[in-house]
Amino acid sequence: MTQSSDVDDLASALYGSLGLLARRLRQLQAPGDLSLPERAALARLDRGGPATAAELARAEQITSQAMGTTLGVLEERGFVERRRDPDDGRRIIMSLTEAGVEVLRHKRDARAQQLAKALGERFTDAELATLKAAAPLIERLGDSF
Repeated sequence: MTQSSDVDDLASALYGSLGLLARRLRQLQAPGDLSLPERAALARLDRGGPATAAELARAEQITSQAMGTTLGVLEERGFVERRRDPDDGRRIIMSLTEAGVEVLRHKRDARAQQLAKALGERFTDAELATLKAAAPLIERLGDSF
């Protein structure tokens, strides 16, 4: 098997398994939970700091309108706030509020709790260490598209 074939096989396996995981996690959404776009926007602001809606939309590869809608919902829930850019008063910068930081830190999302439960019940310590090491790589893979 050539390296190219190995990469193709890995890509196919990851595509299938990550797709299955994403579908199952979406099915777990309970009323009041964050949607995947909401969680992604909060996580992006947490990792990268304050940003404009356009910057967030580009980073998440969605339309500015979709990001605007997502940020509007997050603002209504008190998880983000908008401020004028001190260097350019025409630009609006979005940032996390304390409530937004808290919702990320405490992982109140039912899907994250279900995922944690499955990890704790069905995986060995060695498997958990492997998944922990792979998580930043998977995130980097997602950011590369």
